[in-house]
Amino acid sequence: MTQDQGKNWAQIEFRGAELGDLRLTKRLALIAEAFANHPTSSIPQACDTWQITKATYRFFDNDKVTDQAIIAPHLAATQKRLQSQSTVLAIQDTTQLDFTHHPATQGLGILSDLHHQGLFYHPTLLVTPDRVPLGLAHHQVWKRSRKAFGKKQARKNRPISKKESQKWLPSLDQTARLQKENPHLHLVNIADREADIFDFFLHAEKLSIDLLVRAAWNRRVDQPEKYLWDHMKTVPVSGNLCMTVPRKKGQPPREAILSVRYDRVSLKPPKHRSKEKNLKPMTLWAVWAHEEHPPKGVEAISWMLLTTIPILSFEEALEKIHWYTCRWQIELFFKVLKSGCRIEARQFETAERIERCLALDAVVAWRVLYLTMLSRATPQIPCDALLEREEWQALYCFIHKTKKPPKTPPSLIEATRMIAQLGGFLGRKSDGHPGPSTIWRGLQRLQDIAFTWCLWRSLSS
Repeated sequence: MTQDQGKNWAQIEFRGAELGDLRLTKRLALIAEAFANHPTSSIPQACDTWQITKATYRFFDNDKVTDQAIIAPHLAATQKRLQSQSTVLAIQDTTQLDFTHHPATQGLGILSDLHHQGLFYHPTLLVTPDRVPLGLAHHQVWKRSRKAFGKKQARKNRPISKKESQKWLPSLDQTARLQKENPHLHLVNIADREADIFDFFLHAEKLSIDLLVRAAWNRRVDQPEKYLWDHMKTVPVSGNLCMTVPRKKGQPPREAILSVRYDRVSLKPPKHRSKEKNLKPMTLWAVWAHEEHPPKGVEAISWMLLTTIPILSFEEALEKIHWYTCRWQIELFFKVLKSGCRIEARQFETAERIERCLALDAVVAWRVLYLTMLSRATPQIPCDALLEREEWQALYCFIHKTKKPPKTPPSLIEATRMIAQLGGFLGRKSDGHPGPSTIWRGLQRLQDIAFTWCLWRSLSS
């Protein structure tokens, strides 16, 4: 895996941005660095001076700059990080960005009801099976129209191009492009239950790309039992999987034992589309991981997964279950974007300006998550793969209360835990790995510490 985030990471992620003016490209990198150094701060706080703050707002106010132009160089940098991989999971999902508390902002759409306004964000995050996020592959923002809100309009009879569910298809197109440009790589597009759409499967088949989707519907199958769940109940258990269930509200962590079944299935088209010509059954493989005996009063874990990848053994079924659990990384990405970068607290006059800021904040959020997960996947690499020399030296001296830094940089896991300590991580044996929340708080303090360190060194020399 290539680590290239230590030296001028913002220039690396945003170089080559085609914004129509080289000065705008330089400004973009400077804004990204300021946002990354102060991920929880408002724009005036992150920019330090009024002059820089004004320049930042002018950048986002520039109608010639688009959100796609801002994020395009990051998408290119992400593709370079694919070169050393053999399997990559393209995880897509949707989150709501709620700006109801900014009633004066123009151009926003409707969210869950007419009283909430904002944007829908639907990215595709590329993740390794070790859960390291390599970057974004697709960046899609859309709005729900007030006029169409609440009108079903014979939804089943409309083509997918006229439905909100068409949002799932562009990610497949981008996955297919990346697969064609990286023939050594196996790309798998992963989505949750909302993507259990027959047109989604058809589009993937047309593009010849692999899918892994959690089933939402008890679809008709070409089996004696007629329906998916009924058929899978007749399939023999191939083995058991023991997994740790994280704590939830009112529930401590627990161990769950899942029975695993897998089989080849033929999904029939939906009944309301039976008159369509050339619409044939779809051959997929189903993996059902089900908790047979959950604790009393606790909902059983039950995942019915559908994939285009043939599954011929229990080990291959376990692999697909593991890949599905990697989908949680996009939820962490959304958490960093909202709670860390605080995108919903950004105040702009128009939705277009918010979208430009979102494109930049998305890259900053990815970098925080990248640092968090890379330290777990490759803990012993030197930390200068992600931190500049002044940063890791200042970090080490501050944590260890010494004036003399080591000659060689600490490991990435050591540096990450030190950064997390700045963010409130206690580092006890029972605490496990630091999460993105303590990482982003620590990164904000690190920049002030590094600045003070450099100032002290210059005065002492």
